[in-house]
Amino acid sequence: MSTTPTQRKLKCSFTLSPESVAFVRETRQRRRASSDSEVLDLLLRDAMLARKQEEISAAVTAYYDNASEEELQEQREWAEMAGPNILAGVPE
Repeated sequence: MSTTPTQRKLKCSFTLSPESVAFVRETRQRRRASSDSEVLDLLLRDAMLARKQEEISAAVTAYYDNASEEELQEQREWAEMAGPNILAGVPE
């Protein structure tokens, strides 16, 4: 996680289980992080991204669950038109 000189950080104190501390230290070594704090930031960022992906997935599911048959048919037609051509000209 890159930090800029203008980015402020807050100092916090937490009490963690021995298992959590071991996990943070193992993750620090695996990710070659410079500190336990950096690892906690990375783990929290991963959790926030996962939550955001879940929210997006739920929104997409809700959209399709509530879409009318007419809207779904329009989506299918657009997909059929774009399908074979969508990657045209894109190098592999």
